[in-house]
Amino acid sequence: MKFILYISDYLMPFVIFYIVGFGLLMKTPVFQEFTKGAEDGFKVVLNIMPTLVGLMVAIGIMRASGALDLLAGGLKPLTNLLHFPSELVPLITVRLFSASAATSLVLDIFKQYGPDSFIGRLTSIIMSCTETIFYTMSVYFMTAGVKKTRYTLSGALFATFAGIVTSVFLTKLLF
Repeated sequence: MKFILYISDYLMPFVIFYIVGFGLLMKTPVFQEFTKGAEDGFKVVLNIMPTLVGLMVAIGIMRASGALDLLAGGLKPLTNLLHFPSELVPLITVRLFSASAATSLVLDIFKQYGPDSFIGRLTSIIMSCTETIFYTMSVYFMTAGVKKTRYTLSGALFATFAGIVTSVFLTKLLF
């Protein structure tokens, strides 16, 4: 185990020195290429900023208005039928849009139920088995200029549903 820790401590500096060394060996202006890349990255950030701000504002409004709790209460009969805790409906809904907002909900769940409870463990597994679909699609497709998404949303929603079902199954099986 110590060997892996030793390797991981030196892997990133090695990669950086390798890239710089290879660039110098190929007589590439390394610093100029780096600054060009940083400039292009900054342009991407400026292009996606309105989308990010819109998503963050929408999540904040949903949390502050109580809409997520209302949604959880409305779906409680269905979640009880499916043997799924209705307390996690807000987490799943927010997770589709924002990982950081979902993480704050996870912390709230941990404070209320504890990380070692069934709901806490299920929350942890759900967070690792799902993705921020709408964030990913809006930011990456906009950045890459993808106009035709065809079945991306339906496939991603199906994969998220499969991740949730698998999370429930694993949590009940293992804990």
